[in-house]
Amino acid sequence: MKFTAQQIAEILEGEVEGNPLVEVSSLSKIEEGKKESLTFLSNPKYEAYLYTTQASICIVNKSLELQKPVSATLIRVNDAYKAFTQLLTYYNEVKLSKSGIEQPHFIGEQSSYGEEVFIGAFSYIGNNVQIGDKVKIYPHAYIGDNVRIADNSIVFAGAKIYSESVIGENCVIHGGAVIGSDGFGFAPDEKGEYQKIPQIGNVILEDNVEVGAGTTIDRATLGSTIIRKGVKLDNQIQIAHNVEIGEHTAVAAQTGIAGSTKIGKHCLIGGQVGIVGHIKIGDRVKVQAQTGIGRNVDDDEVLQGSPALGYNDFNKSYVHFKNLPTTIKRINKIEKKLKD
Repeated sequence: MKFTAQQIAEILEGEVEGNPLVEVSSLSKIEEGKKESLTFLSNPKYEAYLYTTQASICIVNKSLELQKPVSATLIRVNDAYKAFTQLLTYYNEVKLSKSGIEQPHFIGEQSSYGEEVFIGAFSYIGNNVQIGDKVKIYPHAYIGDNVRIADNSIVFAGAKIYSESVIGENCVIHGGAVIGSDGFGFAPDEKGEYQKIPQIGNVILEDNVEVGAGTTIDRATLGSTIIRKGVKLDNQIQIAHNVEIGEHTAVAAQTGIAGSTKIGKHCLIGGQVGIVGHIKIGDRVKVQAQTGIGRNVDDDEVLQGSPALGYNDFNKSYVHFKNLPTTIKRINKIEKKLKD
């Protein structure tokens, strides 16, 4: 895809300074700019690169005063950073604007799909599936029986959505994610052998949820595993059966959440966090990376450590912990003097 400076300026409501017909086909950092690429300058620390960059177009603030001549065509806007973000969003929408049905594919009995959908080659759609308008299902995706996918959602290549799952509007499910696999339900018998407990619930993703690559969300034993609206899940997260994650909570990579735990709204959970089952975590909780949570957590707590401590308590304790060898030597000296 190629865009002229004039076309970009119209999208951003900016002003062209230079050649309005110059074209770009890629995006770049200002220090790595090449011919036919577009970049931006918002941080004054990088202004020196403006005069040396090979990029064809650069988005800058209207307030910028040039110190030297530039070879790039400039697009002046009120806020270069916001404008570039807006352009990235537009570019991504154009890039992903696929429609049509590729061959070969499989669509089961009594399944339906809306208008302007994209169904990629080698994708499998089971029986009695309902797919809304402008949904995109990329190649090699698997959609099980009785799944519901609402308007404008995207299922990227290789993602798996098991039967009975419900996907809301504007959701994004990245490649390799598994939605609705069996929960980890086993019970030992009298011989000490594990017998599988059937997992007959489902998974519900409400609107505007994003699920990262390789993340797994297990179906409920009974009822539903629920990911509320606006939740953002990073790559390689494990969410067990009957978990509920509240609205607009964000969870970083490699976190594991055990069964039946309820997490509140607007929480921030760092990478490699471990959370035990059957507990409740309040709203607006912040959890530092590699924390282990084994208790209920009140609203607005900030946690770190394993087992988790309050963030401030952890930092105070850590000061003493790292000085522990010296402290022990001092104690030993005191004890020796007392004995003498």
